[in-house]
Amino acid sequence: MSALILGLLMFLGMHSARIFAEGWRTQVINTKGPGAWKGLYTVVSLVGFGLIVWGYGQARLAPVVLWGSPAWTRHLASLLVLIALVLLAAAYVPRNGIKARLHHPMVLAVKVWALAHLLANNTLADVLLFGGFLLWSVLDFRAARQRDRAAGTVYPAGTLAGSLATVVVGCAAWAAFAFWLHLPLFGVRPFGG
Repeated sequence: MSALILGLLMFLGMHSARIFAEGWRTQVINTKGPGAWKGLYTVVSLVGFGLIVWGYGQARLAPVVLWGSPAWTRHLASLLVLIALVLLAAAYVPRNGIKARLHHPMVLAVKVWALAHLLANNTLADVLLFGGFLLWSVLDFRAARQRDRAAGTVYPAGTLAGSLATVVVGCAAWAAFAFWLHLPLFGVRPFGG
């Protein structure tokens, strides 16, 4: 469990620099350069991510079950993950109305994904992993919206074609994960069985 916790602290810590340490981040960029910041950010994030994957895998070998999860939570989680993957697609598909309206769809995708997995899973490792990402996403979304207001950021309007493409890409990604990738990657069949 300690590897999972350390990984979360490293990964989410680096991803929280703009939330809690904007001055330090700016200082590093100004004194060392943007390349040095990106290098530090990448290395710490990758090591943290590796520790999360390894630590979560180890925790699953001897799970500490906290409550019983009803079967319906898997179906609700699947629906929420569909929404999360559409939001994730909105971060990348150009000129879509979802990004134009929500401004930070990737962070919202993490929020919905984490909530979905908290609902469907029931171990201490799940609470640490998905609860950590949920808390981070709530704080990061708030901070990003504050930065947008302070900077007067205006997002380009979306188009119908961009919005439809976003939904199609998100649904296709959901189908790929739900029916083919989730079991081999994570050892869990989303729909049971």
